[in-house]
Amino acid sequence: MKRIASEIFSAGIKAVDPEICVRRHLRLDAGVLQIGNSSFPLDQIKRLYLIGFGKASAAMARPVEALLGDRIDGGLIVTKYGHGVPLKHCRVMEAGHPVPDENGVKATDALLDLLASANHNDLILCMISGGGSALTPAPVKGVDLTDKQEMTRLLLSCGANIHEINTIRKHLSHIKGGQLCRKANGASLVSLILSDVIGDDLDIIASGTTAPDISTFHDCLTILSRYSLLETAPDSVLRHMSEGCKGQVDETLKPGASEFDRVENHIVGGISDALNAAAKKACLLHFTPIILSSSIQGEAREVARVLSSIAREVRRFGRPVSPPGCLLSGGETTVTLSANGKGGRNMELALAAGIELADVPRTLLLSAGTDGTDGPTDAAGAFSGDSTVIRANALNLSVHQHLAQHNSYPFFQQLSDLLVTGPTRTNVMDLQIILIDK
Repeated sequence: MKRIASEIFSAGIKAVDPEICVRRHLRLDAGVLQIGNSSFPLDQIKRLYLIGFGKASAAMARPVEALLGDRIDGGLIVTKYGHGVPLKHCRVMEAGHPVPDENGVKATDALLDLLASANHNDLILCMISGGGSALTPAPVKGVDLTDKQEMTRLLLSCGANIHEINTIRKHLSHIKGGQLCRKANGASLVSLILSDVIGDDLDIIASGTTAPDISTFHDCLTILSRYSLLETAPDSVLRHMSEGCKGQVDETLKPGASEFDRVENHIVGGISDALNAAAKKACLLHFTPIILSSSIQGEAREVARVLSSIAREVRRFGRPVSPPGCLLSGGETTVTLSANGKGGRNMELALAAGIELADVPRTLLLSAGTDGTDGPTDAAGAFSGDSTVIRANALNLSVHQHLAQHNSYPFFQQLSDLLVTGPTRTNVMDLQIILIDK
């Protein structure tokens, strides 16, 4: 069952390989670069820049280099530690994620220095994927990196979703929320984007660096209030938000701004591609698949309870599918931390599901991040099922205690139920696979 689930997961990952996704949207024909439905005659372009940021950005840049080669006049890619790949025409800089670090600040400065020479005769190709927010911090005036790091930690631990987190990030940066377009100096800017957010919202992926932003400083204060962060957020952050509400600092770029006149954004892949490929693989392995949703969100342990109840329905009544069945879902859950255990949202979901599936025979769940990383660990996720509690008890491991302490990593490590893939160099949220065998 673990082998089958792993093969289904791998099929999903292969479908969102960044190089494949980018190649589908690029073509060079008789000196004309075709991107989607747009055409760019290269003889009319003075300089061509290739930039990118995100966990998959280096892999996304590779097919662009293969296509354009020496036609690229300058390039810089910012990616997470361990996610870089060798490139010939682009400098690759690695930085911290999910908490930004000094290398991210240096990389962003280098990116802006590269674009400083761009003008209206040039073309900028931008490869964007999830993780780009943390990797390109670009703090606003008055908010230093230390305060941005603390704000990020608070948001990651309070249960806020990625839409809420990136709303805050956009308003603490001078390039996010479309503001990188100000740095293009009138050049044509085309972004190819691998989506890691529910709904593929352009203003949320990597904090909408090249897309219009509909959120406001008032929204930021509402989010901070919702999660009781007005008392704990750094003073510089609260001051900046307050000044923004008063119109004393510039808002992010809104729809209709002239800076977007020569900007295009193209989604090249997302979680639906991974789910469709996973479903095809499940069929080949003789499990009838059903895709439940590509928009799973909420507290990880609550999502585990819902998914497990569907698996129980399959076992008892053969609906919505008869065994052998494969339930598939994708999205991004959250974890509200109340202790300092070691784990991630996928391992927490799997641990909670292990409790729920104890009475559902011949059932296995795999929840894993498509980027190969779950929380601050080297695991992508974990397996759990009807035998999890029994095997844990045999090792004197308390499932409930580990769940209460958010300590899922050492729990699954002792059961040999971690999924460790290493960096996949793609990123389209998380994938859940539930197998209910005969």
